[in-house]
Amino acid sequence: MNNFSIDLGLRPTTFDLWHVCLAGAVLILCLLLIVTLIWAILAGRRNKEHSVVTSPPEIKIVEKIVEVEKIVQTPAPEPIILKEASPDAACLLLSLLQREARFIDFIKEDMSAYSDTDIGAAARIVHQGCRQVINEHFTINAISQDVEGNRVTLNQGFDANAFRLTGNIVGEPPFTGTLVHKGWRVDDLHLPKLTEAHNPRIIAAAEVEL
Repeated sequence: MNNFSIDLGLRPTTFDLWHVCLAGAVLILCLLLIVTLIWAILAGRRNKEHSVVTSPPEIKIVEKIVEVEKIVQTPAPEPIILKEASPDAACLLLSLLQREARFIDFIKEDMSAYSDTDIGAAARIVHQGCRQVINEHFTINAISQDVEGNRVTLNQGFDANAFRLTGNIVGEPPFTGTLVHKGWRVDDLHLPKLTEAHNPRIIAAAEVEL
């Protein structure tokens, strides 16, 4: 009986068709293995993406700001305090004008019955008496020292009580215009004092000749 022994260390010396088919099979198996691995990786990644719980989209709340118009109530203007003129002083002044210039007689007289010459003569007497009363009891000076008819300028902050604007008033000071009247201001006055028994409303007592 013949004994057969196989030498595993031997290497083939020829490359026949069988070896070509075996190499091709190995190559195909490797390609299939690579494709399978790639498909498994992609499938696992896809499943992972689906398994992740996505957070709900952020809901942006648009706040609608409603601007409420604030009604600003302007403070009520301060009440105008009216200073009552002393009736006694007014009556006393009329009394002085009547005594020195016959002022009330002149005003109350009906001038239609007199000529211009007569009225002019009477007016001269009244003028002299009134001038005497004013100069004796009042110190009066002109407000503006400019000559009437000249151009004057009123700057910002001018005394609106001392200067009265007329004509087309537009914009803000300074104002430039023509001085129509220089104005008057009482700087001092001294009226006679009255006794308690005196009735100031009696401007001129009625005269009775006996």
